[in-house]
Amino acid sequence: MKVLVVEDDPRTRAFVAGGLREHGHTVDEAESGSAGLELALLEKYDALIVDRMLPHCAGLDLVRAARAQGIETPCILLTAMGAVEDRVEGLNAGADDYLVKPFAFSELLARLNALGRRPPLAPQPDSLRVGDLEMDPAAHRVTRAGKAIELTSHEFRLLEYLVRRAGQVVTRTMLLEALWGFHFDPRTNIVDAHISRLRAKVDRGFDTELIRTVRGVGYAIRGTP
Repeated sequence: MKVLVVEDDPRTRAFVAGGLREHGHTVDEAESGSAGLELALLEKYDALIVDRMLPHCAGLDLVRAARAQGIETPCILLTAMGAVEDRVEGLNAGADDYLVKPFAFSELLARLNALGRRPPLAPQPDSLRVGDLEMDPAAHRVTRAGKAIELTSHEFRLLEYLVRRAGQVVTRTMLLEALWGFHFDPRTNIVDAHISRLRAKVDRGFDTELIRTVRGVGYAIRGTP
């Protein structure tokens, strides 16, 4: 299995990653929540092992943001917080399993193997459509009315988030949490700036504007995917 381990404590990270490699797994490592979220969004993993208390985006926020982006990779949360309400909160955030520190590596390995035995999720559609706009997430390709549109990685993720929720109003807070990892000041204009650049590429020169502003709330993209 290809596993992402997100843990800020270097000893724990080395312990988990080293043990997994000894058992034949391929492991990527991240020492902060923001770095882990970036890897989870860019790479394809079979499982995520995420510490709950992380700098620059807590473990729960990382899981929520990944799920909001459509990342359904099985996730085990590691934490020193073992109360029932803590476990419930972690599972409700989108984690698949919860392991309290300190733990035996054999138990972590058994839980990871159990996740690996689950049947795969139904495949996602190869392309997304809204009106005359088409996205191919796997190929990172966007066209509108047959014309190719070049987007940066972040612009592509922003457009995909809107397209997957076509017809729904998406708030600025939702976009901040899903795409920027929960650690930005909600008063920032980063969302508006990215929407403006995205509109310049997706809507300018076409008869119909797909991306619309819902005043005082956020944004929406017309039509259905």
